[in-house]
Amino acid sequence: MPDIAPLRDFVQAMTRLADARAPEARWLSEGRDLLAALVARDDWLPEECAQHGPTYRQVLLHCDPLERFSVVCFVWGPGQGTPVHDHTVWGLVGMLRGEEISTEMLPDPSGEGPMRPGRVDRLRPGKVVAVSPSFSDIHTVRNALADRPSISIHAYGANIGAVTRSVFDPATGRRSRFVSGYSNAFVPNLWDRSGEMTAQAAA
Repeated sequence: MPDIAPLRDFVQAMTRLADARAPEARWLSEGRDLLAALVARDDWLPEECAQHGPTYRQVLLHCDPLERFSVVCFVWGPGQGTPVHDHTVWGLVGMLRGEEISTEMLPDPSGEGPMRPGRVDRLRPGKVVAVSPSFSDIHTVRNALADRPSISIHAYGANIGAVTRSVFDPATGRRSRFVSGYSNAFVPNLWDRSGEMTAQAAA
């Protein structure tokens, strides 16, 4: 079992931001720094959270009890990607392992024509990018690697698996509603410190 303390520290720091009723700008600034510190090391993610499947997996790592934020691990098999989708809340994406390409998709001004690509971010380990309805909320993401999985850690300003969102047909801009849910039935136990305490007592 890896030392999950970095994730616990991240969750505690994000909870302090929630308790301070931080505005979105503060979440995206301070939260970005916190997420960058978390994905700067790749030794804490439980192996059962890192397994890819026949489609990409959205694994819940933590949801604030009041659903003010959530932390999610996305696991992409080689070549896997998402449909064009939105979020409706702020989000931060930190690259942990592998490489991903995020392509912003811009709706036709009429709302009825084909979408066009906007900013393209190539995410490599340690990089963090933001999404938000206030500046850029619609994109598609894919694993840039054909030979191995990629993993990114996401933080959102809600329980993202329970938010009603939209997927889009890029050829027409037509939207369909969806609720993503999560791929896992259990979340990592951040609060069992017994191994740490035993190690400290033995030192």
